[in-house]
Amino acid sequence: MRHRAVRAAGVLATAVVLALCAAPSAAPSRGGGVSGAADPAGADGVQVAAADELREAAAARVADMPVAQQAASVVMGHIGGTDPAAVNAYMQGGFGGFILMGANIPESDAELRALTAALTVDPALPPLIAVDQEGGGVSRLNGDGFPAGRALASQPVAETAAAFAARGALVARAGITVNFGTVADVTADAGSFIASRTLGADPAAAAERVAAATTAQEPFIASTLKHFPGHGAAPGDSHRGIPSTGMTREEWRATEAVPFAAGIDAGASLLMYGHLAYTAVDALPASLSPTWHEIARTDLGFDGVSVTDDLGMLLSSGDPAYADPVANAVAAVAAGNDLVLMVAGSDAQTAGRMAAGIAAAVEAGTLPAERLADAATRVLALRMQLAGATATWSVCDSCTPVG
Repeated sequence: MRHRAVRAAGVLATAVVLALCAAPSAAPSRGGGVSGAADPAGADGVQVAAADELREAAAARVADMPVAQQAASVVMGHIGGTDPAAVNAYMQGGFGGFILMGANIPESDAELRALTAALTVDPALPPLIAVDQEGGGVSRLNGDGFPAGRALASQPVAETAAAFAARGALVARAGITVNFGTVADVTADAGSFIASRTLGADPAAAAERVAAATTAQEPFIASTLKHFPGHGAAPGDSHRGIPSTGMTREEWRATEAVPFAAGIDAGASLLMYGHLAYTAVDALPASLSPTWHEIARTDLGFDGVSVTDDLGMLLSSGDPAYADPVANAVAAVAAGNDLVLMVAGSDAQTAGRMAAGIAAAVEAGTLPAERLADAATRVLALRMQLAGATATWSVCDSCTPVG
């Protein structure tokens, strides 16, 4: 089992003042480009011990939580708008996270920082605040003119590191702690809807850049690999259906899995599961598949937070089996997801209904209490890790801006 390194001395500032600076051929130097960050613990044994200690502390806190609180803590909610008071009132529901979409982004950086600050109910334990900031066609934040996707695939790997270091700084400056921004899918089909967002047309090339993007972002934010186990092999757009492929597990391991394995080895904090089916492995979409969660944990050694892609996409598929968002949330946690996310088709009450449904399933014995506790522990450990950050980022006047 691989263990992620715990950020030594913290790498996300409580008050972030970041320069969007990086050398054009490498990620920013912690010793010069940004101040206040310390390198991760040098010895693997120290890293593992720190990760285990953090997990134990999180488990102890979760054990003291009522089931309803545990359930709310594994839900990442969303409402539209840019009113800090409204999002603060929404987060009083105890949700473990919030995802910012385009309609949440105000005009100014100061307004955005005020909005993200308002998402925190308990200053000692901020929620996971997430955004889809891939760059290129999938950008929520203003000011991301850095290369992304296939534009990086034809450039040296160092350019990917530089672009994602700058992107990570941009995200962190806004008070956002999680980026759903690293596309680890791979496809040689230029007609695929995912093609322009991938970091390579073949597994080896994509893997190098996925690893570089992960390594570059993790000092700033918790990075995410998506859409596991890989959209490239399954034709179709999962926003409008459930794409499927007959690719075998052995074929997958030699192809689609390679960029995900590279990103996991590079220390990605989260792994996002796609709504796509590899029917030779499991007829269920991966987001609801215990088999695929087991593969990620045992075969690839992923030990971070597993998160669903937007569960609202399952509603959009039109499949009556996935017409109930609460049932989808329960099934997702049961399958092995630690964090359930829903945007499309949701309203201000949806996240609360999902949390209540998860708690009710535990009380009824249809969702094992141990599974919910494990999910809540993984999410809480990441929140504690990010909340414990003590570095203060400062503007780098001498850096050469990327791009």
